[in-house]
Amino acid sequence: MADFKVGRVTHYYDQIGVAVVELIANLAVGEKVKVTGKTHEFEMIVGSMQIEHETIQEAKKGQIVGMKVEQPVKEGDELYRVG
Repeated sequence: MADFKVGRVTHYYDQIGVAVVELIANLAVGEKVKVTGKTHEFEMIVGSMQIEHETIQEAKKGQIVGMKVEQPVKEGDELYRVG
């Protein structure tokens, strides 16, 4: 099964390791995702997401979420569901 694009990084807070992601598909905590950029690529399990400082388990297409990431990311990086 091919990877499915779910969003794009719009901002990264390096002090706390949190990416702001604009979703183009639904995404849930526990799903495996791949982050790809021009100089890097890594996979991780979505451990937590927030909207307006409220912890959520699932986000819908069109929402903007903050998520803890395991490695630094950059604005414009793309997020894919691995599957």
